[in-house]
Amino acid sequence: MRLPTVTLLLLLIAAPTLEAEKNLLVVSKAEYAKRLEGFWLGQNIANWTGLITEMDTVGTPETLPFYTDADWGSIDRPSVWGDFVPHAKHINFYFEPEGSPWGADDDTDLEYLYAHLHHQYQSNQLTAAQIRDGWLYHIYSETDAPLFQKFPEDEPKMENFLWVSNERARQLMTEGVLPPDTSDPMLNPMHTMIDAQLTTEIFGLLAPGRPSVAREIAYLPIRTTASGEAALVAEFYVTMHSLAIRVPQHLDRQAQVLWLADQASRVLPTDSTASRIYHFVKAKHDQNPDQWEAARDAIFHRYQVQGADNYVYQAPFDALINFAASLVSWFYGQGDIARTIQIATLAGWDSDNPSATWGGLLGFMLGIEGVQLAFGQASISTHYWIHRTRRNFPDHTPKALGEDTFARMAEREIQTIERIVFERLGGSLDASLEHWTIPLPRDIGLPLDE
Repeated sequence: MRLPTVTLLLLLIAAPTLEAEKNLLVVSKAEYAKRLEGFWLGQNIANWTGLITEMDTVGTPETLPFYTDADWGSIDRPSVWGDFVPHAKHINFYFEPEGSPWGADDDTDLEYLYAHLHHQYQSNQLTAAQIRDGWLYHIYSETDAPLFQKFPEDEPKMENFLWVSNERARQLMTEGVLPPDTSDPMLNPMHTMIDAQLTTEIFGLLAPGRPSVAREIAYLPIRTTASGEAALVAEFYVTMHSLAIRVPQHLDRQAQVLWLADQASRVLPTDSTASRIYHFVKAKHDQNPDQWEAARDAIFHRYQVQGADNYVYQAPFDALINFAASLVSWFYGQGDIARTIQIATLAGWDSDNPSATWGGLLGFMLGIEGVQLAFGQASISTHYWIHRTRRNFPDHTPKALGEDTFARMAEREIQTIERIVFERLGGSLDASLEHWTIPLPRDIGLPLDE
């Protein structure tokens, strides 16, 4: 599907001003807050939509054929574990109605945790000890988690909502290990999994327009769970989020997403598997920009079956196979948030993660009103229930379900960003106290010569 209004959504939110001669980025704080609200709303829509097909098709097309566009709106198939999701029976967009908060999931709750820690410590960069203490205080262990029932008929079981590398990293923290050693391949065999991608995108938004600083701030959080190629992929996403405020405004949305991906790809070493995957998927798109299913199938055969470009497939949670799948939805979605989430949901493997990543990024680019317009959902929920999966957070909305709202979350994040603008970016406030002025250095690295 394609929503015709989406190409016009750029008009809904004030664009940042790039003063070319002075090489300064001028950003409205109020508009940036609306973008952050859009990030959280877009990410939650995409997360809970992608969860419907999570692990349904993981590269065994003979027995579990991949989804295609024809499957949109059809009845959901069981995952590889034989189970379903409780919130939807059909493959379609999921919207939480007003009065009901969006439930936390691992695509959003650790980003919420990191944003909270930055605000709590009034910090422009978290230390290893702060990350460790935050994880242990706010994330349940495998022995003290509450009982959870996926369906009413299920037997309750303990669930701390951590998996693969996240799970191992927390285990190591209880043994006294600090990041980045929590992703040391000798200690954490899951260090190549997808975890860092879905927990660190927000760091790009904390350093507007300055991706090298964003990667510095994200360095330890990324390496809490990832090393090697998985860490490179996470830095790619962080870079895209940082640069989103700088997309050339004369380009249409399709050209903007291509520009963002091209800029971020420069942080991938040319001899890395991630870089080769990027250029393979990009070439497939350039050759035939209307056949996303063919590109996805080519990824399966080239990487999962043949092991090309030094990639050895281990599990459907691998960072690299999901990186490839995410690029399919990013390129073929052409900047349309609904179409991008749709393709990501149908693409296979750990489908909620790429979906949530792009839903958040495009949500930021559109702002919250743009997200609402794109889906025709003016009365959608903007409340958040962090205690669904995590613990010990303040209740910012004691008179409502859940503990927070996207607007309150954005307000606190604006305070963190302002600290980073002053202390890390060399920026300032204008006389009205309403706009940041951020210098954009030249000739000190990539991307954008920064």
